[in-house]
Amino acid sequence: MDNEEIPSVPSTPATPGTPGAPLFGGFKSERHGSGRNNSLLKSLKCFNVQEWTLEDGALPKVSCSLPPPPVPLAKKVGAEFIGTYILMFAGIATAIVNQKTHNSETLIGCAGATGLAVMIIILSTGHISGAHLNPAVTISFAALKHFPWKNVPLYIGAQILASICAAFSLKGVFHPFMNGGVTVPSVEYGQAFALEFIISFNLMFVVTAVATDTRAVGELAGIAVGATVMLNILIAGPATGGSMNPVRTLGPAIAANNYKGIWLYIIAPILGALAGAGAYTAVKLPDEDFNSEVKASSAPGSFRR
Repeated sequence: MDNEEIPSVPSTPATPGTPGAPLFGGFKSERHGSGRNNSLLKSLKCFNVQEWTLEDGALPKVSCSLPPPPVPLAKKVGAEFIGTYILMFAGIATAIVNQKTHNSETLIGCAGATGLAVMIIILSTGHISGAHLNPAVTISFAALKHFPWKNVPLYIGAQILASICAAFSLKGVFHPFMNGGVTVPSVEYGQAFALEFIISFNLMFVVTAVATDTRAVGELAGIAVGATVMLNILIAGPATGGSMNPVRTLGPAIAANNYKGIWLYIIAPILGALAGAGAYTAVKLPDEDFNSEVKASSAPGSFRR
C-alpha cells in the first residue's frame, strides 16, 4: 500500500450546526516528534468503512476525519448580522410590496420569499455562524447546551441591529414607510399568542432535528427549515403575520413607531422555540440504540457518510 496511489475520496462540507468534516482516506503521518503534529493526531478520529475494490487497488477499511478549524467569534457574529439583515430585508420588503401593490404578491408569495431567504442564508452562512437568525433559536440552542451562553448576547445583539438596519433601509427605499412590513395581530391577543407559540414550536422542532442530530438528513437543512417557515406563514400569516422571530417584529415596529401587541411577538416565539427544542430532545433516539440498529441491518444507511 505504500507505493500505491490511493484515489481521493470526494469530501462533503460540514452540515450547519452539526458535527462533521471532510473525509480523508488513508491518513498517514509523515512527521513525528512535533508538538503541532501531536495535537493534530489527538483530534484525529478514525472509524471503519466498507472496503471499496477499484482497478488500481482498494481503499483502506479505516478512514479518518479531522474536526473543522475553529471560526473566530468576530466572523460568526458578522455572518449572523449579514444573514439576519438579508432575511429581514426580504421578508419585510415582500410584505411592503404586497400592500403597496394591493396584494399582488399574495400570501403564497410572501411565505415563499421568506422561506427562500431562510434557505439560501442557511446554505451560505450556516457553516460559519450556524445561521440562527432568530433570538428564540439562539436561546433554545444555549438552553440545550448546543451553543455557549457567553455568545448569546453577541448573537442577539447582531440580530437586533440587523433587523433595525433592514427596517430603516426599507423606510428609506419605500418612503413613506408602509405599515405592511409590521407584524400586528388581526385576531384576539390570546389567539395570536397561541398561533405564534405553535408555529415557533414547529420551527424549532425541525431546526433541532436537522442541526443537532447526525442521523437526520442534515445536508437538506436549508430546504427543511425554509419549507417550515413557508408553511408556518401560510398558516398564521393572515392572523399574526407569521413572525416566529422577535426581531422580525422589533425592527419594523421601531421604524414605523407601531408597537401594537409587540410583547406577544417577543414572549411567544421564545417559549414556543424552547418547547419545540425540548420536544425533539425528548423523542430523539439514544445513540446506543441507533448504533445497534445499524449493525443489525444490512440496508443502506442515510445520506450521511
